[in-house]
Amino acid sequence: MLGLCIRAGKLKSGELSVLEAVRGKKAHVVIVSEDASDNTKKLFADKCSYYKVPIVFFGDKESLGHAIGKGVRTSLVVTDEGLAKSLLKNLLLEDQFGGNVNGKN
Repeated sequence: MLGLCIRAGKLKSGELSVLEAVRGKKAHVVIVSEDASDNTKKLFADKCSYYKVPIVFFGDKESLGHAIGKGVRTSLVVTDEGLAKSLLKNLLLEDQFGGNVNGKN
């Protein structure tokens, strides 16, 4: 799903790009790797809470980067509402059937 978002041009990565999208009210979901630093997790959690953007802690830095065809990535943002809803739905299904979403095993 992340690959589809990147090909559609509706996904940004990197701390500055993600924060810019959140502040600019273009973010529909933020994804942060589970192995990000505590400061990074808190920064994104606080910003997303303030701007009322859903946030998901998922995977590790390498797998997030690999999913979008790039190197290591700590944070991603989806800027399309429809793609974000579909991604969240898929993540919830994975969580429901034994996946690892938001630190749950």
